[in-house]
Amino acid sequence: MKMRSEIKNSKLKLGLPKGSLQEATIRMFKKAGYVITVDQRSYFPSIDDTGIEPILLRAQEMSRYVEEGVLDCGITGNDWVLENKSDIVKVAELVYSKQKMQPVRWVLAVPQGSAYESVKDLKGKRIATELVGVTRGYLRKHGVAAEVEFSWGATEAKVGAGLIDAIVELTETGSSLRANKLKIIDTVCVSNTQFIANRAAWKKSAKRSKMENIVLLLQGAILSEGKVGLKMNIRNTPADIAGVLKLLPALKSPTISQLSDTKWVAVETIIDELIVRDLVPQLKKAGAQGIIEYPLNKVVY
Repeated sequence: MKMRSEIKNSKLKLGLPKGSLQEATIRMFKKAGYVITVDQRSYFPSIDDTGIEPILLRAQEMSRYVEEGVLDCGITGNDWVLENKSDIVKVAELVYSKQKMQPVRWVLAVPQGSAYESVKDLKGKRIATELVGVTRGYLRKHGVAAEVEFSWGATEAKVGAGLIDAIVELTETGSSLRANKLKIIDTVCVSNTQFIANRAAWKKSAKRSKMENIVLLLQGAILSEGKVGLKMNIRNTPADIAGVLKLLPALKSPTISQLSDTKWVAVETIIDELIVRDLVPQLKKAGAQGIIEYPLNKVVY
């Protein structure tokens, strides 16, 4: 019989990012098949998988706790893995962010209208950022000696107040920087979301298998974002089939199936949701009938 401690340790301790990535992560897990419920007063969400023990942590801290073995695995930005110099296993990239499925940038920004045009112009100046270690490495790479200080927040406002000369800040669109009358003069690093694992936990076959399954389903959920399935019936003639197929952009060749009525075939494919409204009328004119659009949760190859 297993002891209680052994049973508890057999669970996969999973760190989920609290903050900007939290909502997107929980939504992606739901598409992957895992329902996570968060109590706003607790850092310990519930999940409909008894083999997983989730905890909410700031992305900035995640890689450190995974490296130490407090967590078996977690989701965080590659920027914080670099900042903490964490010795962990990078299992997979999960390319999504709080707004769009794309990487984010840490940029070097200065006041609009200033004389600063490149990092070389910041020699001897003061730079504020939350990403101190990476910023110092960036400056060393460019041979620039400047003071880098940690910023607890409101980093963009510090430039306007004259407290600092420049900032290194995270941005997706740059709109917040422009609103604060800042201009980007360089990209310090590009980061995306990573599923990371503790090295010892990764060597345990049961936990590794659990992590690989989670990643497979998450990547399938991410791949399905912005895509829909499309089904239709087409007359079983070379001309009719060719006329419809040439309109269909697909991840792979569309699936064609024979119907019970041999005069017709069914065609099924996956397309970008944005083109559906333009594509469906074209398919109808080309002879497609019974056109059905349906949402996707996962696309797994």
